[in-house]
Amino acid sequence: MLNLPYTGSVSVTLAGLTTTARVSFGSAALCDRIVLSGAPAASAEAGRVSAFLDIVRRNAGSYARAEVEIASNFPIAAGLASSASTFAAMALAATRAAGLSLSKRELSVLARRGSGSAARSVFGGFVEWYAGESSDGTDSFAEQIAPPDHWQLGVVVAITHEGPKGIGSRAGMAHSVKQSPFFPVWLQTHDADLEAVRRGVAERNLRLVGEAAEHNCLKMHGVAIAARPPVLYWTPATLAVMQCVWRMRAEGIEAFFSIDAGPQVKVFCPIAQRPVVAHALTTVPGVQRVLLSEPGGGVELVETA
Repeated sequence: MLNLPYTGSVSVTLAGLTTTARVSFGSAALCDRIVLSGAPAASAEAGRVSAFLDIVRRNAGSYARAEVEIASNFPIAAGLASSASTFAAMALAATRAAGLSLSKRELSVLARRGSGSAARSVFGGFVEWYAGESSDGTDSFAEQIAPPDHWQLGVVVAITHEGPKGIGSRAGMAHSVKQSPFFPVWLQTHDADLEAVRRGVAERNLRLVGEAAEHNCLKMHGVAIAARPPVLYWTPATLAVMQCVWRMRAEGIEAFFSIDAGPQVKVFCPIAQRPVVAHALTTVPGVQRVLLSEPGGGVELVETA
C-alpha cells in the first residue's frame, strides 16, 4: 500500500512522546516475531508490521525473518499518532538492521508505506508532507521546514480516553471520503489553511497557525461526522476541552487546539503559558491526565548490535 494523501500537511513533532523499535534479522522462525508493548502482537498488528518488513527485505535482497520489539511511552491506537511514531522508528531500525543506509527523504518515503503520517515523524521540529503527483509515490515525502528550536511553542495534550479508538484513522478516512458530502469542500479549502500554517510557522505567529489549524481540524471532523454512518471520535471530555480552550482565549490566553482521528486534544500555546493551560485542562471533567510537550527531534539510532 502506497498510503498517498489527498492533500499536503504541516505538523510538529512532539518531544517526550517516543517509540522505540528494535529489529534484528536472521531468525530461524518461519515468521516474524513481533512484540508490542511487551506482549505478542495481535494478528492484524503483526501482519501490518510484517508487510512493512517485506518492503525492507525486498530492498535488501533478503528473505530473513525478523525479531521486532516496539514500545511507546504514550497510549497507542488512541489518536496520538502512535502508528506514525511506530513506523518512523521501524523505518530506521529495520533498514539499518538489514544493512541499508537511507537518506532522510528515502526513510520518509519508506515510513509512509507503513503509516501515511509516519512520513512526517521521521523529522523533528516543524515538518511538511507533500502529497506529490506521481502514481508510484516517489514524490510524496516530508521534509523539515523549521528545526525544533525555531519556535519555543508549548503543547499540552489532554488525554480523554486511554483505550484504543473504535475505528482506525485509515479506515475512518476511507469511509469519510466515500460517504461524506462534505469531503469535497474540505479538500477545496485545505490549501488556504496549509498556506496559513506554513506562513505562521515561518513567522512564529501562533494566532495565524492556531486559527488555521483549529478551523481545519473542525472541518476534518465535520467531514467524518457527516458520513453515513457517521464517524465520531470525540468523547464528552473532548468537547469539554474544546470549550475550555475557547474560554481561555476569551480571557486572553493564547491557546488553540487540534484533534487527530481520536478523542485526545492537543493544545498549543506560548511556552510561558503552558503551566496555566495545563492546570485549566486538568480541571475539565473527563480529562484523565495531561502530557506536557514542545517541538522535539525526529528519528535517531540509539543502539546498534
